[in-house]
Amino acid sequence: MRKPSLLAQIRGPSDLRNAGYDELNRLAAEIRELIIATVSRNGGHLASNLGVVELTIALHLAFNGPEDKIVWDVGHQCYTHKLLTGRYAAFSSLRRYGGLAGFPKRSESVYDAFDTGHASTSVSAALGLLAGAVLRGEKHRVVAVIGDGALTGGLAYEALSHAGQLGLPLVVILNDNKMSISPNVGGLSKYLSRLSMKGRYQYFRRSFDALVKGLPLAGDLVFEAIVRLKRAVKAVFYTDNFFVDLGFEYVGPVEGHHIQRLTELLRDVRKLDRPVVVHVITRKGKGYNFAEDDPGSYHGVSSFSVSGGLSRGKGAGMFTDAFAQALLEAGGRDGRVVAITAAMEKGSGLSPFKNAFPGRFFDVGIAEEHGVTFAAGLALQGLRPVVAVYSTFMQRAVDQVIHDVAQQNLPVVFALDRSGFVSDDGETHQGLFDISLFAPVPNMTLLAPAGKEELALMLDWALVAPGPVMIRYPKAAYPEKIPACSRPLEKGRGIFLREGYGKICLAFTGGLYPQVLDAAERLLSEGIGTDLYNLRFLKPHDEDYLTAIMNRYERVVFIEEGILRGGFGEYAAALGVRRGVSAQIETLGAGDSYAALGKREELLRINGLDGEGIAAAVALPLRRLAETRGSGYSLS
Repeated sequence: MRKPSLLAQIRGPSDLRNAGYDELNRLAAEIRELIIATVSRNGGHLASNLGVVELTIALHLAFNGPEDKIVWDVGHQCYTHKLLTGRYAAFSSLRRYGGLAGFPKRSESVYDAFDTGHASTSVSAALGLLAGAVLRGEKHRVVAVIGDGALTGGLAYEALSHAGQLGLPLVVILNDNKMSISPNVGGLSKYLSRLSMKGRYQYFRRSFDALVKGLPLAGDLVFEAIVRLKRAVKAVFYTDNFFVDLGFEYVGPVEGHHIQRLTELLRDVRKLDRPVVVHVITRKGKGYNFAEDDPGSYHGVSSFSVSGGLSRGKGAGMFTDAFAQALLEAGGRDGRVVAITAAMEKGSGLSPFKNAFPGRFFDVGIAEEHGVTFAAGLALQGLRPVVAVYSTFMQRAVDQVIHDVAQQNLPVVFALDRSGFVSDDGETHQGLFDISLFAPVPNMTLLAPAGKEELALMLDWALVAPGPVMIRYPKAAYPEKIPACSRPLEKGRGIFLREGYGKICLAFTGGLYPQVLDAAERLLSEGIGTDLYNLRFLKPHDEDYLTAIMNRYERVVFIEEGILRGGFGEYAAALGVRRGVSAQIETLGAGDSYAALGKREELLRINGLDGEGIAAAVALPLRRLAETRGSGYSLS
């Protein structure tokens, strides 16, 4: 007979303290089973969550939430945390519209101390929470759980330096699985590997502690003498490390899948009155063979078969695939082309380029700022660097784009994948801000392809341009071949994909072509003819050409997959006012808010950017006009 579920009985972390370690190990197995089953249906972050099950249980046993705070770096490993903090019943809604977020959310639970989603932020946030608590006279503890991958980001080092300076009892859990999304790279990974081999000191420490606990000793002076003796042994026989030099106590490395040992160690750590790094060794994907064998592929996944693993069949061609192929071909033609990514080799489509030209491929780790300025240096040496970064993560390097690349007008190409609305990952991963952030930058060119062929044309154009160029495209399947999109680029000008249909023009950013085409067909069925203008260039734009287009129509509707404020539509409307165009100018885009959790299709619909929503926005004024003039008035 199957034993009753332990997980179903957990209403909060306090329930864990009533269980023995055998039961907790059984609980860990139940958690893994549920995470695998749920992610197989909903998609999500799998390998990272499977790697921290025991660690999460131990954290909630050793610390007293919600008074004690746990800040999860990135937050893509928080599923066990959610299950242990009262969200078991809602877990089936994970990453679905209106359901549980895939990252920590303060609006979901008092146990979520900080909203996360981008890497390397945990130590800064946790230190701020702890310093604030001290100023308020509170005594609780704060824990930052950061992976070795996130330690490739410079923000983490700024925070560690400050934490060592302040000397507050911050607990930093270094979750070392030798992975971020792709295998970790660089000096830090090698350094942590060296630390991981220094288990001899930890063996000595555990053996010594066990011996001391068996002696009839008492008193603070004796305890202090023991601490001093341990430090002396460590200083003589074992070299200190980077964290110690910063002012932290260093504990580890310790095995991360043994609940009892972890709990006992963390309870001791909680008593320390100084900053401490606990170096925990975990296995990403633990408990699911497919994920253990290939944790990179099982980092972020769509739905899959639990028994068979991820489908290796070829699905619809994605914009990422189109970019990968175009870059590979460009690299074959020109030996100056180099590719740079920030720990997103597979996600950004750079694996084919890396395999073909390993000497011209650079993975800088989760260090977008460094990657951009590194590209600037490459450009100054006559190379043609292509920086492939998700739109949401390029936000982290705005200063470097402006100051180090654009100000010097250097020929760096930025490939911004996941621009616009992004499925499943919620507010932190939307690519809605790139137009508003980067279009105002002097010397910058911003392009938006509508399809595969156009993306290749834009990349080739960008690789011979004299200054920086950004190409933004969505996480979506590209449409079937659009013949007009094969026409050569003319700087500052778009192309008509449909012309001569009526007195209304729909001008759009390329990734919205399927939605705009759907809207045009819906409108045509109502007798409303519309022309379709693919903007191509979001900056610069030939203002005389665009003004002439606007003067040809009664209404021009600018439609963009980005926030309206500071977007292309606002620029075009301002141009229309300056030039006194005859057309009525309208804009459609995302509002002044953060996009909700949901599929891209859902988010487009909610924001009125699907075919139905666009058609309704265009037709509504005409319907109202028809109603005021009588049923005999034509909409065309």
